[in-house]
Amino acid sequence: MGHLLIVYHSKTGGSRQMAEAAADAAQAELPIALKTAPETEPADMFEADGYIFCAPENLAAIAGVMKEFFDRCYYPVLGKIEGRPYAQMICAGSDGENAARQTARIAQGWRLREVQPPLIVCTHAQTPEAILAEKTIPEDQLARCRDLGAAMGAGISMGVF
Repeated sequence: MGHLLIVYHSKTGGSRQMAEAAADAAQAELPIALKTAPETEPADMFEADGYIFCAPENLAAIAGVMKEFFDRCYYPVLGKIEGRPYAQMICAGSDGENAARQTARIAQGWRLREVQPPLIVCTHAQTPEAILAEKTIPEDQLARCRDLGAAMGAGISMGVF
């Protein structure tokens, strides 16, 4: 049986809710580690058999805290986690596409295997007040996150990935 690592950053709660939904579903299939980006170390990456990266979109890019995780862990794990499966979730105020491209490019450098297209949840937050407000992700969008977590958990557990 494998082990799934879910790494996330959340300032206003949206990405956290998404990561927790994926974790709740995945843990029915295999052991999971749900960690914030600042607390995740290269050793956590080595221990995992697959990954879900969950980040907010900030200024049309992945959040700086999530980027710092990638910066800190990139070289210590480079060449040592190749071929492992990953998926990603983006909590976006607009389209989230650039944040997803950035994460995919980093994962490509690690030679991870994308097992599904990015899941982007758009909150449509466009004013400073809405952008900075606590988020509540709608149930239908959390269901998509749970589906992703369940699929990752099952795929790793059964050795499909």
